[in-house]
Amino acid sequence: MKAADSNGASGAGPQRRVTINEVARCAGVSKTSVSRYLGGELSALSEDMRRQIERAIAELDYRPNQMARGLKRGRSRLVGMVVADILNPYSVAVMHGVEVACRQRGYALMLCNTAGDDELERRHLAALASYSVEGLIVHTTSQHTRDLLDAAAHGLPVVAVDREISGLAADMVGIDNRQAASVATEHLIAQGYRDLLYLSEPLDHVNPRIERLAAFEAVLAQHPACRGRALALDVHASARLDQALGDFLAATGPGPRAVFAANGVVTLETTRALRRLGCRLFEDTGLIGFDELEWCALVGSGITTVAQPTYDIGVTAAQCLMRRIEGDRSAPRQTLYRGELIVRGSTQPVAR
Repeated sequence: MKAADSNGASGAGPQRRVTINEVARCAGVSKTSVSRYLGGELSALSEDMRRQIERAIAELDYRPNQMARGLKRGRSRLVGMVVADILNPYSVAVMHGVEVACRQRGYALMLCNTAGDDELERRHLAALASYSVEGLIVHTTSQHTRDLLDAAAHGLPVVAVDREISGLAADMVGIDNRQAASVATEHLIAQGYRDLLYLSEPLDHVNPRIERLAAFEAVLAQHPACRGRALALDVHASARLDQALGDFLAATGPGPRAVFAANGVVTLETTRALRRLGCRLFEDTGLIGFDELEWCALVGSGITTVAQPTYDIGVTAAQCLMRRIEGDRSAPRQTLYRGELIVRGSTQPVAR
């Protein structure tokens, strides 16, 4: 014998959705009272009425269609987030903060990964618009901003993470790249390193990469006894990376060498390349990484890093967006966090 479903119908087919009218009849109250209960207007209802509605909802297993309810009020309660690389640990950590902050305010997060593809980004933005997202958080490297600018021009609140978007007047939340990169470079020099390599992914007009390099060069300009060079390349091209690092290690220089890896991805690939080259971690060369990742403390005597408060950046980005959604029309502002130096064995003091 087949068990009856929660609405009294037998069989294994889809259950019929219980309506708000049925909840009202079961509770012995008006449909308006049920709507107020579901909308959180509990102060407008007596305690007995709230209990009756709660009991009816449980008895009927009523599950409100929040999307439909929101759209009737002109609200979807959806926030979109577009990231360039969902595998990047930085993006994951920021996303965590965004999701928590959205959930606490009753919003759902819709995530889109562009994989660095401009056309895919354009399609994602169109899809998010079709779902009537109320705001957008953007963390991409793309220069294809026309659709994003169009969305903002039509009143969609936008917050940028980690980098400014050319032509877009929007809030931006990230780290003070110049401060953080300066701290890292000064630490290497203070530890006795005199021949420094700044290793980055291709700059591609990406603000953080450009700002970190500028800070590296500015600090070196104050230390004429040191030599610095910069290299921007696809760090996933292992043969080219090995050649570049091998040339750096083999060249004559003014003193002990160290590599400044410009982000977490570069730090990982640099560590792998140094191992492939037979470099003793971290006796033959120093290494400092931008971004604190869990594995950094586990390699050898640990990799020194400049940590970003990624979770806080995500929370702050979401909070900025909520304010804009709720009507804040003040001038766009930047929120920049300071980087925190975490010293480990990869930058142990060396003889000058």
